[in-house]
Amino acid sequence: RVDGVSDLHIFGEFEYSMRIWMDPERLTAKGLTVDDVLSAIRGRDYPSVVAAFHSAYAAKLGKPRWGNIDIATIDDMDVVNVPTYDWYQAAATSLRMAARITDRPEVLVSALIDPHKLSMIREYCRPDLTVNLVSFDEDTGQLRLADLTEQISDKTAAVYFENPAFLGCLETQGDRIAALAHEQGAEVVVGVDPSSLGVLTPPSRYGADIVCGDLQPLGVHMSFGGGQSGFIATRDEEKYVMEYPSRLFGLVPTKVEGEYGFGDVAYERTSFAVREQGKEWVGTATALWAITAGVYLALMGPQGMLELGEGVLKRSHYAAARLNKIKGVKAPYLLSAFYKEFVVNFDDSGVPVSEINQALLDQGIMGGLDISGMFPELGNSALFCITEIHNKEDIDRLADSIGEILK
Repeated sequence: RVDGVSDLHIFGEFEYSMRIWMDPERLTAKGLTVDDVLSAIRGRDYPSVVAAFHSAYAAKLGKPRWGNIDIATIDDMDVVNVPTYDWYQAAATSLRMAARITDRPEVLVSALIDPHKLSMIREYCRPDLTVNLVSFDEDTGQLRLADLTEQISDKTAAVYFENPAFLGCLETQGDRIAALAHEQGAEVVVGVDPSSLGVLTPPSRYGADIVCGDLQPLGVHMSFGGGQSGFIATRDEEKYVMEYPSRLFGLVPTKVEGEYGFGDVAYERTSFAVREQGKEWVGTATALWAITAGVYLALMGPQGMLELGEGVLKRSHYAAARLNKIKGVKAPYLLSAFYKEFVVNFDDSGVPVSEINQALLDQGIMGGLDISGMFPELGNSALFCITEIHNKEDIDRLADSIGEILK
């Protein structure tokens, strides 16, 4: 919280992140900017404790060598790319890498995914890859293994799911999903929120071959359009390393005994070296955000990341419990463990999420993302997000305000 500013609280998700920029009068009418608000935006922007870096563009400004090493450590992987533009790009590129490795024409993606991200994946993978969705259980948010079993085949290049999922629930079947994929010779790609890895098992431990995500929760400011930085991580195996389209850096000995430096790894596979003959085109990178994330992780250390994850779990579960006490409200709506985000259902209140959010906005609070259109099977629901910046007072104010609105 910025000292002296407490007018506007945000408990929403991606859609509100975009509204801030596409419809700025929502904030400027109150004389506020994003830096002035207590926010809880997910998907593109998480409001988190941040480090003092202000530019993400990499050209001639240094490279994120040590930051990548830190990311590999928390992911329990060996190799991490120079960051892509964002998680959307990282997920799409990861799937194309899997398709090149397996020489197969289709990928299976969990239907419990941000529709905006799915749109990016479809667009980036066409016309070479077909993207098919695997359904999820509407009560728990877990991937339907029966549907996965029915759809997966010797044409499947990869299975992609996220943990935590887009709606915050934790996928507890990761090892079974990986086993089904590997039985058919497919790669397993898992998207992850790196801030969760202090308390959650890294995807590599339950069978992930490629891990991707966004560095934004690791000390990166929300900024115009985001502040995103997509990472891709794999084992140090040639079949994966040679399919990265982006630059990779490794430690190499110098002429001075005991001295090491950084050098390009397999530079010839990149579009920097072979232009249009490269694996993929590499556009704008966000390499300096990897330095930010590296500094953040170095300062936090293992104990700090553990405390961060525990704090987010306690805050978000406290928020769900407070909201669940309100008549007409069910929270969490999905019967699964969750991290940071959770679905709140308002069916029994008889009040649409859109009206609740407008009433909250009139009180200086931006409510959860209305997912009624995104996931109609979940009814009149919203996605709420609680991070380490929220305190008990913030959460109680949110719950009390919703309680008054629904009276």
